[in-house]
Amino acid sequence: MSSAAPSRDLPTPTPATPSVAPPAATTAAPRRRALDWRIRFGVLALIWGFSFLLIKVGTAGFAPFQVTLGRLLFGTAVLAVAMVVRRERLPRGARTWGHLAVAAFLLNALPFSLFAYSELTIPSTLAGICNATTPLWGMLLSLVALSEDRPTRVRAAGLGVGFIGVLTVLGAWQGFTGLDVTGTAMALLASFSYAVGWIYVRRTLTGTGASHLSLAGSQVGLGAVQLAVVTPLFTSMPSSIELVPLLAVIALGALGTGYAMLLQYGVVAEVGPTTAAMVTYFIPVIATAAGVALLDEQLSWNTPVGAAIVLAGAALTQTNGPVRRTAAPAEPPAADLPGAKQPAPARHP
Repeated sequence: MSSAAPSRDLPTPTPATPSVAPPAATTAAPRRRALDWRIRFGVLALIWGFSFLLIKVGTAGFAPFQVTLGRLLFGTAVLAVAMVVRRERLPRGARTWGHLAVAAFLLNALPFSLFAYSELTIPSTLAGICNATTPLWGMLLSLVALSEDRPTRVRAAGLGVGFIGVLTVLGAWQGFTGLDVTGTAMALLASFSYAVGWIYVRRTLTGTGASHLSLAGSQVGLGAVQLAVVTPLFTSMPSSIELVPLLAVIALGALGTGYAMLLQYGVVAEVGPTTAAMVTYFIPVIATAAGVALLDEQLSWNTPVGAAIVLAGAALTQTNGPVRRTAAPAEPPAADLPGAKQPAPARHP
C-alpha cells in the first residue's frame, strides 16, 4: 500500500481521505476501460496486501533505508512514464512544492522506512494489521485538527472498538509477552504518520489546479530525493546483491507504489472514493494470508480476531451520519482520493 497525497501508499490506503481538486479531464466523458473496475480493485488489494511480504523479503538483502529508497525510485519511474504518456505537467508554485515535500515525508519517506525497520523484528502479518489502524488514527486526529469533521456517536464508538481490536492483536491481557515492542511501535507510528499526512494534505493541497497524477508523481519523486540524501548517511552498499530481495524491492516500487497508484486513480475516477477506499479492509487479510502461506509466519488466535475487530472499528469510523446543511453548495465537492494505503491513499503500506 503506497500513500501519495493525491492518490495509501499506503500502503497505506485508508478510507478517511482528503479532498483535492479534480483534474480538468474528469469533466469529460469517461473513457471505456478494458477491464471491469472490480477486477482492477481486486488487483489493487492484492498488490497492496502483498507489499508487506515484499518488504520482509527485501530487508533480507538490503538495509531498511535501501529498501525504501529503491521502492520510491522504481515507483517514481512508473509514475514519471505515466505522466509523459498522458502529457501531464508538473505542479507550479514554490508553495505547492513545499507542501508536497512535507507530504512526501509524512506519507512516503517516513512511514515506508518505519515499516521496513519494523519488519526486521515483527512478522509481515502484524505489520499489515497495524497498517489497518490508519483510519482510527485519522478519526482521533480529526477531533482536534478538523473542526468540520466532528464524529457522530457511531463513529466515536468505532474508534473505541478499533483500539480494543489493537489491544487484542497485541495480546494486552498477557502483558504483551513475546511481542517486540519497538518493531510494533514503529509499525503503529507509520500508520499514525499516514493519518497526519492526509490531514496535512487536506488542509494544504486542495485546489492546487494540478492533476492527481501530477501531484502523486511529484510527491513520490520528492520522497525519493529525501531518501537519497538520508540513505548514504546511515547505510553502506551490501557486499553482494541477492536476486530475490532485489526483485522484491523492484516489485514493491514498480507495482506497490507506482502501478498501484495508477490503478487507484482509475478506480476512484470510475466508481468514486467511497467504494475505492474499501480496499483498505482487504489489505490486512491478504497480508496475513501471504505471510502465513509463503513466509511460514505463525498466527495465534488473537491476531485474526483482533484484526477483525480493528476492521469493524475502522468501518464504523467511516460511517456517515446526518449532515447539517447551512447553505447549498455552489458546485459539486472535489473528488476524494483514498490512500496506500489511501486514501488511501493510503493508502498503501
